[in-house]
Amino acid sequence: MIALGFLAILLAGGVYVATTKSPEVAGHPKGLYVLFFAEMWERFSFYGMRALLIFYLTKHWLFDDSQGNLIYGAYLSLVYITPVLGGYLADRYLGQRKAVQFGAVLLTIGHALMAFEGTGGQADPIINIFWLALAFIIVGSGFLKANISVIVGQLYPLTDVRRDGAYTIFYIGINVGAALGVIMAGWLGETYGWAYGFGAAGIGMLLGLIVFILGRPFLLGRGEAPRPLTKRTEWSLYGVGLVAIAVMWALIQYQDVIQNLLIFSGIALLGYVLFESFKLEPHARDRMFVVLFLIALNPVFWGLFEQAGGSLNLYTDRYVSRGDVPASLFQSINAIYIILLGPIFATLWVLLGRRGFEPSTPAKFGLALVQVGLGFLVFVWGAQSVGPGVATPVLFVFLIYLLHTTGELCLSPVGLSAMNRLAPRHLASLIMGAWFYMTAVGNFVAGKIGEATGGEGGEMTQEGTLAVYSTIGWWTIGIAAVVLALSPLVKRWMHLDTLADEDRAMLGQAELAEPAAAGVNTKGETKR
Repeated sequence: MIALGFLAILLAGGVYVATTKSPEVAGHPKGLYVLFFAEMWERFSFYGMRALLIFYLTKHWLFDDSQGNLIYGAYLSLVYITPVLGGYLADRYLGQRKAVQFGAVLLTIGHALMAFEGTGGQADPIINIFWLALAFIIVGSGFLKANISVIVGQLYPLTDVRRDGAYTIFYIGINVGAALGVIMAGWLGETYGWAYGFGAAGIGMLLGLIVFILGRPFLLGRGEAPRPLTKRTEWSLYGVGLVAIAVMWALIQYQDVIQNLLIFSGIALLGYVLFESFKLEPHARDRMFVVLFLIALNPVFWGLFEQAGGSLNLYTDRYVSRGDVPASLFQSINAIYIILLGPIFATLWVLLGRRGFEPSTPAKFGLALVQVGLGFLVFVWGAQSVGPGVATPVLFVFLIYLLHTTGELCLSPVGLSAMNRLAPRHLASLIMGAWFYMTAVGNFVAGKIGEATGGEGGEMTQEGTLAVYSTIGWWTIGIAAVVLALSPLVKRWMHLDTLADEDRAMLGQAELAEPAAAGVNTKGETKR
């Protein structure tokens, strides 16, 4: 009931934004709130489904813990690798708006297919519809994720001080949807049946598609195709998306192939980015090196963070003293923390920036790694403090999510903000796609870590899981120390004193895609 009440308040706010005559609301253009609500519903569906997925794999399709975690990690890795394709097609041909709209259609179909559950077990032929549903969601996310983030940045000039605040508002929208989706879909799925939970996620995605279509006028022409687009070309690009669905349907069933794909395509992608970097003038080239440095830290952070929906979700279900609360609902803690702490962090960066004490972007990444590693160490200490074989106090679930959330707020919105700010305009969506690509690597790493918690027999044990958590926690603390030591040098390579908006006064401005994106408060980072 609380979740429904909060949802009603949000919908009332959306009606106010849509009907007010002012072009801005709370100091930001209306288009930001269209993207806020569209992404909120998309995240409602994505995280609602994600909260149930590991249980669906192990309890309904009867995969063992190790294989379930590996499939979970492989699925998420593909969700984050496909934005490279979606970003490239949007930059070169389709434009961000049409890419987002097409992605939303595919996601709606994918979540609807998740409602077909059959009788369960891997011998059930309905499992092929399950793989197809995952394929639709993977490709739909590829067209939507990077491009909707780019449109946010297009609403503001590069040096606009509202940029970090805009991305934080957008990020709060992501987590409002995540919290509501987990609570509603998780509760329905574990209480009444899988189809109810996944069906609720599908309805959420449909609402996101409707919001985005109706809100097009508020985007002020942002995100359109970079050049006139013929219908034949446009539908050919949609055909590429359908072919990609067939490819993903096969890949998700063969996780070893995904591992090799990530290795080889990662080398190719980073090589291409380096090739493009050496074409740039020296300061822009140095900024691209910073982009590569920050992107390289993604797999470390997300490999640990994404234990939340996999091994930590299973651990909470089996080894935590949680009363009668369904384990999937604990997935909402992270999102709720972000809703509460997001505005505090946004204000904190501004206040520190005004006084010249704001950490640089690479320093924030180092702090994020400290916190995600420390979260696991605190969790292990709490579990071991009550003795072997005893259920872990639920307090430590809240503590690990708290530390991981504060770490996320130091890395994820800051990273989204930095990617397009440091990247040249003509590479903006590709670089945002590369950011999500390395997040894909991190999610596959998460699956491998989750697989390790299953041990040799494939079934998770409390002792074995805590041993894995301790190891990854200490390794991450060590990596964080190196990043913090290097951060002053990396900060100098950002050349923030020479960063300026490009000339935008050109013919056909309203019709052209302008993949400029987010910035951060630069007062604490200017070269001295």
